[in-house]
Amino acid sequence: MLIRTPADLGAVIRDRRKQLKLDQAAFAKRIGVSRQWVIEIERGHARAELGLVLRAIDVLGIHLDASIEQTDQSRQPGGGVDIDAIVAKAKKAKR
Repeated sequence: MLIRTPADLGAVIRDRRKQLKLDQAAFAKRIGVSRQWVIEIERGHARAELGLVLRAIDVLGIHLDASIEQTDQSRQPGGGVDIDAIVAKAKKAKR
């Protein structure tokens, strides 16, 4: 799932917590936060501390993928990266 907003992340956390049959209090205890914190993150509270969010998704077994979207110019038909195009572009930018 592509997560674009705090609400998206909150929904993923809530759904996974429920899949694992954890109530909010038990989940909060495993993370080391209050139940209120869990309620807020599941509602998409945008100011949650990143370290706690990462701890929460780790407890739930959710993997964070920091893939970088490639531009069309640097892609090859087979899905690889055209290093020559990247180098040429960098040389052109130096001029």
